Amino acid sequence: MFDLKHAGVSGLVLILALSQSACRKAEEPRADRAPGAGSAATATTPPPPARPGAKIKIAFSAPSADHGWTGAISVNAKKQAAKYDDVEFSLTQAATAADQVNQLNTIMMQKPDVLVILPQDETVTPAALAAMKAGIPVINVDREFSDPGAQRAVIKGDNYGVGFQAGQYFASQLKCKGNVVEIQGIAGISVTEQRSQGFADQLKKRCGDGIKIVAQQPADFVPDKGLSVMENILQKNKDIDAVYTHDDDMGEGVASAIENAGRDKEMWMTGAGGSKAVMEKIKEGGLWRATFLYNPAMSADAVYLASLLGQGKGLPGFAAPDIPSRITLSATTVTKDNVDQYMSLGF
Repeated sequence: MFDLKHAGVSGLVLILALSQSACRKAEEPRADRAPGAGSAATATTPPPPARPGAKIKIAFSAPSADHGWTGAISVNAKKQAAKYDDVEFSLTQAATAADQVNQLNTIMMQKPDVLVILPQDETVTPAALAAMKAGIPVINVDREFSDPGAQRAVIKGDNYGVGFQAGQYFASQLKCKGNVVEIQGIAGISVTEQRSQGFADQLKKRCGDGIKIVAQQPADFVPDKGLSVMENILQKNKDIDAVYTHDDDMGEGVASAIENAGRDKEMWMTGAGGSKAVMEKIKEGGLWRATFLYNPAMSADAVYLASLLGQGKGLPGFAAPDIPSRITLSATTVTKDNVDQYMSLGF
């Protein structure tokens, strides 16, 4: 794995991030992975260089842009693709996993050189596997497939790190005592599970049983559901010190519930994602204390990587056509003390 410290939040594409050798490290093969597991992803032969004058066809499949972060994913991907004269770029967006699978089946018939997928959930894995078997390299963004053979490479934010940093922040701010609520994203996806696990692990490590999670419920990254879920939690819990939400947009619904109940002086909250609206609220002070920057610029990095794969090239510093099979962009804690530094990177 390559841990590109702050690569996503700096807005730099991989070529710049990877030039900083201090920010790069290779991961040894996992001992718990069965021999050959994931070999389809790492051994796939990249396509030959495009014919002179021919354009590289890159198709990007993403969820609907009905959320600030996913909307920014699409915008960043398009902006990056527009930088290349030799790239023919197409973007499709799906409201559901079933829609995304149908769209991917159509895309594969158009025979793109490289396919970039931010999957709705793990049920999209068979479609990605089919693309790989058809000789179309797949770059997985953010939400992991259930089979590592479904991708040539994965580029993602450090979701466990988001939870870990949140746990660190809550332990310090609460001095290891108090009741907290966790509003999760979409149940069952890797993003949610890792953000929860990192949070729980760090609270346990730092505080033992000193901090109690009194309520934990998914709200699907949706503000309206964040509002309704938090309303129910507030009715059932009269003693809450802080709220950890997995997403800034969803967190705005959570904040509305707290404010509507007149309980915004009793507790504070954090988000994740790095929206400008939330960073403005952090700067003002009050209910919002922090967010954990998880920058959607990773989609630009994925398009850059796809352009190299389409040409049969490797990353600078690697022997062509080598590229790392796994790239993780570190999360950053944004508080009132450093929010000005990151405001321009918000979406």
